[in-house]
Amino acid sequence: MPETWWRGAAIYQVYLRSFADGNGDGVGDLAGLRARLPYLAELGIDAIWLNPWYPSPMADGGYDVADYRDIEPSFGTLGEAETFIEEAHDLGIRVIIDVVPNHTSVASDWFRQALAAAPGSPERARFWFRPGTGDGPPNDWQSIFGGPAWTQVPDGEWYLHLFAPEQPDFNWTHPEVHQDFLDVLRFWFDRGVDGIRIDSAAVLIKDPDAEPDGLDPYTDRDACHDVYRAWRRLSDGYADRMLIGEVWLPDAERLARYLRPDELHTVFNFPFLGAPWEAPALRAVIDDTFATLGDAPATWVLSNHDVTRPPTRYGRTDTSFSHEDRKHGMETDPVLGTRRARAAALLSLALPGSVYVYQGEELGLPEVEDLPDHLLQDPIWERSGHTDRGRDGCRVPLPWSGGEAPFGFGDGDPWLPQPADWKDLTVEAQDADPSSMLALYRQGLAIRSAELGDGSMSWLPSEGDVLAFRRENGVRVVVNLSQVAVPFEGEVLLASGQLDGALLPPDTAVWLR
Repeated sequence: MPETWWRGAAIYQVYLRSFADGNGDGVGDLAGLRARLPYLAELGIDAIWLNPWYPSPMADGGYDVADYRDIEPSFGTLGEAETFIEEAHDLGIRVIIDVVPNHTSVASDWFRQALAAAPGSPERARFWFRPGTGDGPPNDWQSIFGGPAWTQVPDGEWYLHLFAPEQPDFNWTHPEVHQDFLDVLRFWFDRGVDGIRIDSAAVLIKDPDAEPDGLDPYTDRDACHDVYRAWRRLSDGYADRMLIGEVWLPDAERLARYLRPDELHTVFNFPFLGAPWEAPALRAVIDDTFATLGDAPATWVLSNHDVTRPPTRYGRTDTSFSHEDRKHGMETDPVLGTRRARAAALLSLALPGSVYVYQGEELGLPEVEDLPDHLLQDPIWERSGHTDRGRDGCRVPLPWSGGEAPFGFGDGDPWLPQPADWKDLTVEAQDADPSSMLALYRQGLAIRSAELGDGSMSWLPSEGDVLAFRRENGVRVVVNLSQVAVPFEGEVLLASGQLDGALLPPDTAVWLR
């Protein structure tokens, strides 16, 4: 692929704990991932993005990082990670890792030193330690996971954590923080990592002492851009490296600033991910995406480790997604949801830019909404006072083979239980079925690699709840989101469902030449 490989890449997200277990302890690991690399090569992806694989107490699924320059022992070793990168490269697969710059773990050396030091010490200056106000915290900031964003330590001071208490926020006004993360990026680039996914990229800069000024006190502060300019200068010193930001911002103009030529290469397209299954809404998001990005490549994402899986979401009466309301327990039609998820897959794979596939998406896995309360591990469950069941339902370990759990995931009981009816959704069960979701993704990714990917598109005339567009090479895409079949013309390259002669049924997509 060219030096700007990320512009048209198909990137597969691996949530390592739930991908494949190589040592039988019930937790996915590097041994399991390495053994399944041929599967990913056959699927037809260009790169793998791994969620954090660093040493961690796992208070937030590994996003509480204790050491950014090593590997979580339950996943493997640093040497094994280096071997994995080499093996992926040998198969033509690039590697993107997750870096978490907003916060660390209470188990990190720096935070342990801060707790052992006195108020006002250099060790505490790397974080946001403050005296309280009266009997309470320094201010009324609330955690993104629910509850106060401050926790008190035995000497009376409080420290800031925008997420869980086990995730203390770094103070990005401190030069040591800046330098350490530049060293972290260099550490992994030197080991062959091809890209960095930046977690919570817009919330690094904050000022807990500032008087209210009408601006968000910790989101999208201007100094964030200084951080990413420095990161870009470093990444540009290596060949073919990319930076992608997790940037949730409602203001398109503010979002675009992260994509200036000297900042990030690309950002995740969350408006597309959260859009309802409605033609006007999807068309508006697609148009807004291109209007916002300028020369930066678009990204198309249907799901990830934080989001309700598509077959469940698209089977609801409300098919939109937001973190504020995950709609747990809302009635869903799995047949309808799967049909729409198949059509959405062909829509996202056909759009110009890069596309992300979250593990299990290619199998059509639904959200697991009936996990027992006592097994839930997402901190959102506790922090919300048991009102939000969190994200565990999209993180259940993958089914690979066999008729009962653990479905080839490993030899031991998985860290989260798999539904019994997943026996029909295993890789093995879908492998030989030409009508399966897996077959659809394999065919779609193959055609995409040969004929689609980066480039341009133009809308075609369509009526009602139908999306129709042409790619620059002449491939036409029609997605029927209406309640009635619509006519189409042309040689069929791929369809998401059974066609009715020259009619495209509802909730079905087709690629045409």
